[in-house]
Amino acid sequence: MRAVWPQGMARLEVPLQSRSEQGSISAFVALLLVAVFALVGLVVDGGSALSARQSAADEAEQAARAGAGALSVDALRSGSLQIDQAKAVAAAERFTVVAGHPGTAAVSSGTVKVSIHYQIHTQILGIIGINTLSISATATAVDLRGVTVGS
Repeated sequence: MRAVWPQGMARLEVPLQSRSEQGSISAFVALLLVAVFALVGLVVDGGSALSARQSAADEAEQAARAGAGALSVDALRSGSLQIDQAKAVAAAERFTVVAGHPGTAAVSSGTVKVSIHYQIHTQILGIIGINTLSISATATAVDLRGVTVGS
């Protein structure tokens, strides 16, 4: 079949591509799709990770507060404020278990420190091989004396 050009119009000749360039657009599109999936994965799974990190921080803070509230009855009777270390650790770790992400607690110098570590599964980043993201949070709390005399 032959193309017929109207009288007076210039012919545009397009050189044929060499065989070495065939399929180069397909490779570019494939790489571009991987980049787009990675970007969408960062947005979706990164948002999930940020939300999980905030939840873990909230859980650690509340667990530390629960532990700091475990005061020594004997110390209170003698008029001093002191944390019962065994009860504080047990209360803080029990709180983390109930909250859904078991953590560890320790008491040092009247301060309760709680650490929570767990992993969340990714929804989109698994396509590029990232199946889980690590979430961790640490919080501390102390029990303070309240105001006992009005101003």
